[in-house]
Amino acid sequence: MYEAKKGEINHILLLYSGGLDTSAMTLWLQDNFDAEISTLTVDLGQGKNLGEVKKRAKEYGAKNAIVRDCKNEFLEGFIKPAIKANGNYMGKYPMATVLGRPLMADVAVKVAKEIGADVIAHGCTGKGNDQVRLEATILKLNPSMKILAPLRQFNLTREMEMNVLKKHGFEVSKNQKKYSTDENLWGISFQGSELGDFSSKPADDIDQYIQRFFPSFNNIMNAPDKPELVEIFFKKGIPVAINNVQMKLLEIVQKLNEIGAKHSVGVIDYVESYIFGHKGREFYVAPAAKMILLAHEELEHLLLQKQLLFEKKQLDLKWSYMAYHGMWFHSLMKSINVFNESANEKLNGSVVLRLYKGSLQVVSRTSKEATKFFYGEDLCNKGFDENASAGFIELSSLEMRI
Repeated sequence: MYEAKKGEINHILLLYSGGLDTSAMTLWLQDNFDAEISTLTVDLGQGKNLGEVKKRAKEYGAKNAIVRDCKNEFLEGFIKPAIKANGNYMGKYPMATVLGRPLMADVAVKVAKEIGADVIAHGCTGKGNDQVRLEATILKLNPSMKILAPLRQFNLTREMEMNVLKKHGFEVSKNQKKYSTDENLWGISFQGSELGDFSSKPADDIDQYIQRFFPSFNNIMNAPDKPELVEIFFKKGIPVAINNVQMKLLEIVQKLNEIGAKHSVGVIDYVESYIFGHKGREFYVAPAAKMILLAHEELEHLLLQKQLLFEKKQLDLKWSYMAYHGMWFHSLMKSINVFNESANEKLNGSVVLRLYKGSLQVVSRTSKEATKFFYGEDLCNKGFDENASAGFIELSSLEMRI
C-alpha cells in the first residue's frame, strides 16, 4: 500500500491552506512522527494573504513554508481546457475545486522532489472526493511517493485538533467559521451548518461569507432592478474580450466575477452525486464560470456542424466525469483534450448575455464564421436540390415504416 506508516517517514510535505485543520495538523504531525514537516500552499487565486499563511505555517513549526503562485498555470492548463470542454459536472457544477486538485498534487510532487520529502500529507476526509483526486494524481506522477491522510488513517477529529492547538499554547478562536469553504479563481464552495440539511434553505448570513470572496455580490432580492448586457468575445474557444475591451483571461475572469456577482449570477445549490456513489448537498458560487461556459456552448451551437456537435456533447459529458473523478492525467483525458483543441479551432465570435436577478440568458450571438451557406440561405448555389428531399425522407423513414 502507498499509505505512509510510522517508522518509515523522514520528511513530510503537508498541503497547507492556513485554516484550523491544516494548522493543527502541522502540530499534530510533529507530535506523532519523528520527521521534518514542511508545508506547501498553492495559490490558485483564493484571495487570501498568502504571506500571512506562510508566516502562520512557520509559527506552527514548519521547517519550510512554501508558497507557489500557480494562477497562470491554473488558467492555462486547467481552466482553458475546461472552457473548451464545457466543463460542468452533471450539467450543474463548473468544478472550481475539482480543477484545482490535480494542479495542487502536481506541484506537491515537484516540490517534494525539490526538498527531499518522502511523504505528502493532506487534510481530506475518508469519505470525500478530494482524497481521490489528490492521491490518484500523486500516484500517477510518482508511484513511489508515500501519502499520509491523518483524518482518514488516524481519525483525527476537530476536537483533537483544537486540543493540539491548546497544548502548544495557541489560542483557539471562539468564533470558528460557520462554513467550510474552498476558493479559487473559478469559484467558491460552501459546506457545513444548515447546508448539510437537504431540506433547509441557506441562512441569510451566507451572503456575508460570499462577499468575502466576491465583494460585489448581491442576493437575488438586492440585485439591481435593471438588467445588464455583457458581450463576451472568443478566439479559438477562449474569451479574449468583454464589451469590445480586450483583456487577459485572468482579467476577464475577475471582471465577470465582479459583474455576475452583482446580479447574483452563478449561485448553485444542488444535490451532488459523489465519487463513491453517495450524495450530498453542495453550495457553490461561480459567476464568471457560468457566464463563460454558457456563452462558449452557445457559440458551439452556432458554429459546429451537427455531427461534430453531437459527438462533442457526448465527449463533454465524459470529460467532466473524468475530471470530477480524479482522472485528469488519464490517457483518454489527453485524447479528448486533443479533440477539443481541434473542435475549438474556428470557434471565433461573440455572445451577448443578459444578467438579471440571478438569471442568465443568451440574447444574441455573432460570428464571421457563420456563413449564409451554413444557415441554408445560399444552399442552392452549392448544389442543393430541394426536390431531392422527398427521396431522403422516404429512405430515412423506411425502417420506421416497415
